[in-house]
Formats: sequence, structure tokens, C-alpha cells
Amino acid sequence: MAGLLLVRYGELGLKSPPVRRQFERQLRRNVLDQFVAEGITGRLRSDRGHLYVEVDDPARALRVLRRVFGVTSASVVHEVPTERTVIRDRLLELADPLLTPGISFAVRARRTGTHPFTSQELARDLGADLIDRFGDRGLKVNLDHPELELFVEVRGPRTYLYLGRESGPGGLPLGVAGHVVALVDGPRGALGAYLLMKRGCRAAIVETPSGAEPVERVLRVFDPHLRVERSAADPGSWEPALARLAEESDADGVVLPIDVAGYVPARERWGERVLFSPTVGWTEGEVADRWERITALLA
Repeated sequence: MAGLLLVRYGELGLKSPPVRRQFERQLRRNVLDQFVAEGITGRLRSDRGHLYVEVDDPARALRVLRRVFGVTSASVVHEVPTERTVIRDRLLELADPLLTPGISFAVRARRTGTHPFTSQELARDLGADLIDRFGDRGLKVNLDHPELELFVEVRGPRTYLYLGRESGPGGLPLGVAGHVVALVDGPRGALGAYLLMKRGCRAAIVETPSGAEPVERVLRVFDPHLRVERSAADPGSWEPALARLAEESDADGVVLPIDVAGYVPARERWGERVLFSPTVGWTEGEVADRWERITALLA
């Protein structure tokens, strides 16, 4: 069934106007790239801080948006004009099958623009409307820990109603911050590459046999255009492969899966080459925990 998604992004919205426009364009390209890779068609429009995506399969598109860097969250929304009675009637319609007897609920309202009501007033009035309409169900308002949350976001002349949010990876859009090459020999290497990608870097990967699973199952999903070169199991072949790939891709730096003890020897071996090792101070347990949270975005 066709529907509309509201896609939120975070820190790129804090950039200066020229940089923000550049980053927003890249984010839109990345969303479309992911849709093409999944065979999804859609139309995009935007305002400050949000993208709006019209798609034929909202549930499937929502899952895809969870793997787009720069996206903080997304929701399937119902769009209506910003007219008090229209908002009320649509919210009552959406809430009716969800308000089971005795359930606790809260209305969360936000507004942007000039309107004859505040966010708090709108939330209060809509909550009262729900109680009035469904008073025979024994509903309870609970603003702290409700069983059901109903969201109303007023943005100028249009209002968006939704029931929840799916988290995205956040960060910056892939492709706004240069190129790196990364050695992936397991979760630590994959996590290091992921963290640089999350900061907007395009990554080219040297994949060892033990790194194949995280590259193919996770990193390639976050970047459909990921360049991967497979290396032999012999560690002696890894650094030459990284150096060659760095030259070919004109990389700005090399990402290595090293711990604190390995940093100084690596620095000596690589000379003037810029090194990144974002997991250098993390234990194996911390790496495993962070990697598990990343893979949960693909569930």
C-alpha cells in the first residue's frame, strides 16, 4: 500500500546553509541509491531538517532507511492539512483500533510555524478529544510511561500523524568527507571501517578471509557501491594490498584494526600516511557489544 515516510536527520542540519544544502543533496542521493539497490521506487521532497519519501511499500522502505548514514530516524506518517478539526478526526480514526480497554496513552505534539495554539495546548486538546470519544473504554492518560504514544507534528500548513519511530545510524551522509582504505580482518576492523563511513568517508576494503562475513553481511549493506578487494590469509600480504589500494583510490588515510599496544609499531611502519584506528582503546568485549548494536539495524 502506498504511503509517506518522514525522515529525520541530525547534525548535518547544524551546518552552515551552503554546507547543509550540499550534505542534504548527498543524503537524497544516498537514499535513492539504497532504494535502487533494493528495487524500491519513490519520490523525495524536503524541508529544513526532514525528508519526505513517497513509496509504494512503506514498511520495506523504512527498513532500508535504517542503513542510510545521516538518517537519525524515520516514521510512516499520515499527512493532513493543519486544520484543527481535520487533525482531530484523523487522529481519532488512527487511534480507534489501538485504544484497547484500560490502556494508558499520551499525545506528543510539536509544531513549527505560527499557529493559534501551542504544542502543549494541541496535545492537551487532542488527548481530551480521545477521552471524550472513547470514554467507555476506561482510557488513562500517562505522560511518563504510556502504553501507547500518538505523535502529532505540525509543520506549517501540513501536519503529520504517526505512531512511532525507527532509528537510523545517524552520522553524516556517506560521501561528504573523503576516502579511506580499511583492513577488515574481523569485527574490530569492520567496526573501524563503519565508524569512518558514519563520518561521511567512502571506504575501500581489504578483506581477509576472517573478515568476509562482516563485510558482506554488514558493510556492503550500508554502502551498495563498496569496493572490496580480497586478500590471502597471510598477514604479510595485507599491508602491501592496503598501500596499493590507497594509491589507486587516492585515499586520505588508512583504517587499521589495532589496539593500544599495536599503535606505535603501526605508526612506525606507515611513516607519513594518515592512520585511523577508532577502536584503539576498546576491549574485545566493547567491540563485540558495539558491533552487535550495529547489526541490529539490519534486523
